[in-house]
Amino acid sequence: MNIYKFFIKMLLCNFSLSFFLYIIIVQYTCAKEVNITNLEEYGFSIDKLKKIDQVFNKAIDDGEIPGATIAISRYGKVVYKNAFGLQDPQKKIPMSLDSIFRIYSMTKPIISVATMILNEKGKLYLNENIDKYISDFTNMNVSVENKINNNEVSEQIVKADRKIKIHNLLTHTSGLTYGSFGNSHAKERIRLSEIGKLNLEKIFLDEYVRKLSKYPLAYHPGTTWEYGRSIEVLGRVIEVSSNTSLDNFLKNNIFMPLDMKDTAFFVEESKWNRIAEPFIDSQPKLINIKKKPNFFTGGHGLVSTIDDYMKFCTMLLNLGKVNNKNFLSRKTIEYMTSNHLGSNISRDTELYLPGPGYGFGLGFAVRESNGLSSWPGSEGEYFWAGYAGTYFWIDPKEELIVVSMTQSVTNRMKFRLLLRNLVYQAIIN
Repeated sequence: MNIYKFFIKMLLCNFSLSFFLYIIIVQYTCAKEVNITNLEEYGFSIDKLKKIDQVFNKAIDDGEIPGATIAISRYGKVVYKNAFGLQDPQKKIPMSLDSIFRIYSMTKPIISVATMILNEKGKLYLNENIDKYISDFTNMNVSVENKINNNEVSEQIVKADRKIKIHNLLTHTSGLTYGSFGNSHAKERIRLSEIGKLNLEKIFLDEYVRKLSKYPLAYHPGTTWEYGRSIEVLGRVIEVSSNTSLDNFLKNNIFMPLDMKDTAFFVEESKWNRIAEPFIDSQPKLINIKKKPNFFTGGHGLVSTIDDYMKFCTMLLNLGKVNNKNFLSRKTIEYMTSNHLGSNISRDTELYLPGPGYGFGLGFAVRESNGLSSWPGSEGEYFWAGYAGTYFWIDPKEELIVVSMTQSVTNRMKFRLLLRNLVYQAIIN
């Protein structure tokens, strides 16, 4: 009798041991789901990959993160997949490989792909002004600041010198801002507004976008990379151009074709037992994902699992091919994963989130050289991440995909960079 059958038999015989044995079963099945003994064939050292387990288990023991799931694919094969720690530290529920996470800004690359699906169908063009789809953006103003002295800045509201294009939304060069990065009159105005928070539950997307259009832009369109609310507006463009709601478009055109069965804007009640939660006492409150929202936010609204997001990443690495069928064209993926920021876009600022050595494509930071960055990678590699601790990168040169998910806002940067080092140090071929 194998260990799994033994535990099941024990559960039936002695229900009082159920919770203890449940934890053991989950940990046993999670740890053993991917069991490749010839990792060298995929260019990895078994001993070096074990450092991932050691480091993440220690982080959990030290209380830095409640738990995590990690998946690594190379040469088209998932060669490493593991779940660590607790899915819900308050209820002591162990992490599972199918735990569901709030992926926050890892929603954005999915919205970019949705936009390019419509682009390929001729439903929209990236060079179009967005006021073709949302008339509220026809006459935009810009907040321009002038220094009076070292401590004082005056503001002037001027007419935008050009209109926002769909391409500007995709590349975060629209002038729209979150308000949380840096200080300016335009950013503070948004930050303090009724739409300035991430946890918006009562507003609908069309109303949100209409309210957003009333605020002056932080920059003239096409001049500055600023991480902001561009993708929320892009989600509304998708709705108008496709004549359907954003959730339905994503479901019918991305999630169902890619078999991403646990990716959505909320978690159905039958799956609530799989939701990953943070440490409540030491982390910011995260978005409510237990009911269908009014606000389908393309900037940060989706939930997903490592398996689902790995399917999405595999489609990208395979240049749009899924089961020998073209989900997107090769040229579309190549276009999306190229740098779209010209020399006219300043990146010499701490607010440039892709970091040194990276440009920006349509939904991702894109690495322009092997060097310059303070973390390892290859030219042509691309990545993005989520506010609550999720992260992915795709390295086409190495035929490598890494997806990691945890729910820790405060320690997210540490474990993103740490995981990069741990994965690349394990590559031996």
